[in-house]
Amino acid sequence: MRHVLLTAAIAATIATSGFAQEITLARFFGACEDAGADPTVTTGEACIIQSIINAASAEIDGVTVNTLPTDWGNYYDQIKAAYAGGTPPNIHVMQGSRLAEFAELGALADIGDDLQSVGIDPSDWSDRARNAVTYDGQIYGVPMDIHANLWHVNMDLMAQAGLVEDGKPVLPSSPEELLAQAQQFNDATGMDYLAADFAQFPIGVRVVLALMWQQNANIFTEDGTATINTEAGQNAVTAITQLFDADLVDPQLNYADSQQAFLNGEAGILVNGTWVVDFYTAEAAKEEVGLDNYYVADFPTLFETGATWADSHMWAIPASLKAEDPEKYQAALKVLAFINDHNIDWARTGHMAVRTSVVNSEAYNALPHRDEYTGTAAIARDTPPSERYGAIQDVLNRELQAIWLTGKTVEAALGDAEIEVQDLLDR
Repeated sequence: MRHVLLTAAIAATIATSGFAQEITLARFFGACEDAGADPTVTTGEACIIQSIINAASAEIDGVTVNTLPTDWGNYYDQIKAAYAGGTPPNIHVMQGSRLAEFAELGALADIGDDLQSVGIDPSDWSDRARNAVTYDGQIYGVPMDIHANLWHVNMDLMAQAGLVEDGKPVLPSSPEELLAQAQQFNDATGMDYLAADFAQFPIGVRVVLALMWQQNANIFTEDGTATINTEAGQNAVTAITQLFDADLVDPQLNYADSQQAFLNGEAGILVNGTWVVDFYTAEAAKEEVGLDNYYVADFPTLFETGATWADSHMWAIPASLKAEDPEKYQAALKVLAFINDHNIDWARTGHMAVRTSVVNSEAYNALPHRDEYTGTAAIARDTPPSERYGAIQDVLNRELQAIWLTGKTVEAALGDAEIEVQDLLDR
């Protein structure tokens, strides 16, 4: 009898090892120590995505998913180093703006012909989402969201400043109105009108990009000519620096400090993305948090054309995995299908869903604050595809911070940025 049991155990082990796949997955979004495996109850980007990943690991037969520790600040450097060393994660998240850079190198698997095999229907993706994962006619990822900059509003402070009408915040429609409303707000409350990360991550770059697009301009043309030190560029930057010069906005705040100022009830508006809507909603419900009456507004139009910075999150698989390990590649595709199936859970963060069936669902439209920024999808813009997007963004961030943190003149900073970006475009 003992021999029979042992034989059975060995057979089971052999059968399991023949199919079990351990998938490594790299992501940013921050840490969540106790995400669990129920995506319907978690809050915030880090915990929602980790709960989806944990659920995938628990529910997909024969597949275990191990999330690799990665840091947002140098995430892409880590991913590039892993590719260069021949040890990329089996799955990794990335932004659509980085697709051209990785796809051009041949790093990513073309997964377009394999999506149906795991139940992913690309025809259910919005055109914008499908374009975000497509490069040179090939699909290199599964989209997860469209995200964009919003104006997060403290309605109590705005009401104190007389900037609420019919239950909605009064938003500026020109740089002049922006300055006037900021002064009105400060006079009434004694607090900063607006907070944002102008000193760390490229939130300021995204604001300037939006204001350039609102003037029907861009930072480079389709033929690769840098167009930064222009009247449109100077107008965009000046719309922001005039707030600093009048001591109505603090340019020294980093990402964490700007969020804390807003949650403490020390700023009327926070410029940040869709990714924090559910987090701020949860924080506003807490008695000890200074923010009580929270509203979400579309990024205001200060120039001729509505526009706000936008990007997308997508999941990719290395080309080497598809070529060298078909079984693990198939397991990785199943994980992507699981994430795609949970698009409504990810959308609870505040991001715009990528699946048309989700966008049209009652559950999606009933999400908190969703009806307050319905105009964002129509004005969401991003830069043209560029293999050098990351480096271009770094140059702009450095030169803009030189303006508002060290006093470099607008013309000198934009001029230096234009020279550097042109050099990048010419490579």
